[in-house]
Amino acid sequence: MDVREIRELSKKFTPEQIEGCITQQLETGRNICVINSSTEETINELAKAQFVRDRVDKGISLGDALRELAEKMRQILGTVKGNE
Repeated sequence: MDVREIRELSKKFTPEQIEGCITQQLETGRNICVINSSTEETINELAKAQFVRDRVDKGISLGDALRELAEKMRQILGTVKGNE
């Protein structure tokens, strides 16, 4: 996870704009929000930024939103590893 990129995207774009970029990436392989090497990596970063921005818009600080994202990712990874 590139925290710097997620932070910048979440500051620059609204959740709706990020959703539009995800749609663009899926449909065309490119988007106006971020340029990355692969569609999968780009969508992952955009989805994380959208999560963070949504939390910030609800009044959570940027740092707390990033910590919440990291916690959610750890939970998911723990669940996946537990199912292997």
